Formats: sequence, structure tokens, C-alpha cells
Amino acid sequence: MESISSNKTVWCSDCGSNMVVSYSATGGICSNCTQRRCLALLSTIEKEKLFGVSATTSVKPRGWKWMKEFVDFNGNVWHKGVEQPELKGERPVTDVDAIYAKRKAKKEALLEKEEKSLLAHASKVKEAKSVARALEKQKDFLNHNVKK
Repeated sequence: MESISSNKTVWCSDCGSNMVVSYSATGGICSNCTQRRCLALLSTIEKEKLFGVSATTSVKPRGWKWMKEFVDFNGNVWHKGVEQPELKGERPVTDVDAIYAKRKAKKEALLEKEEKSLLAHASKVKEAKSVARALEKQKDFLNHNVKK
């Protein structure tokens, strides 16, 4: 095993970042540039296999196990998270985008309701403060602490 003293610092020949190599090395390429070069060698199909989502993959929304009925992209039917193989392909595919849209609309309505509630509370607090200031002015007037 090499000791720390047998290492030196050089610049990456591609991006110019600093890296540590052994004294016997004359140059080098950092790990980021090596990875970028390897990925450049892949075809688009191979990249899609590694990083992309193919159309045959079923996308299940959160909570699909608790739905009364969920049908994935392949036609598999699920009742409360339990697969029903005898019903495969007999039901229409569950519209996941509609589920997400419904959830988003519900969330926006909830946020709007909460915002209205906060605004109403803020106006009540503001009114209470103004009433408290008026009472304080009256007390000061009665106690002859009027500022001129």
C-alpha cells in the first residue's frame, strides 16, 4: 500500500479540476470526466434502458394498495392491494393522471381555504390590537398621562 507522501496533485486534462495521483503518473482524468466519456459511448436506446422510464412500466400512484380497484398498465387488476388474476385484462386501465389532477385540485382548494382562514384571523388580530390601543389611550387620558 502506498503512503500519502508518494502522491501528488495534478490537474484533470479535460475539466481542469484538482485530483490526487501517484508520483509515477504523468497526468490523469478525473472520475467525472471518465463517467461523462463512458456515457457518451452509449447509444440512446442503452441510455433509455439505464435512465429512462419505458412505456411498458406500470406507474402506480401513492395509495394504490388502498384503492377499491386499481388496474395497472399491463391490465393486472388489484382489489385493495390484492391481485385478482382472473380479472386480468377485463377492466379499463386506471387513469393515473386523473388521480393526480384530482389530488392537486383538492390540495389547492385546501390551501385556498387555509389562506382565507389566516386572512380572517389576521384581520381579527389587527382589530383587537386597534381596540387595545384605543383603550390604552382612554386609560392614559383618565390618568392624566396625555402626551403633547
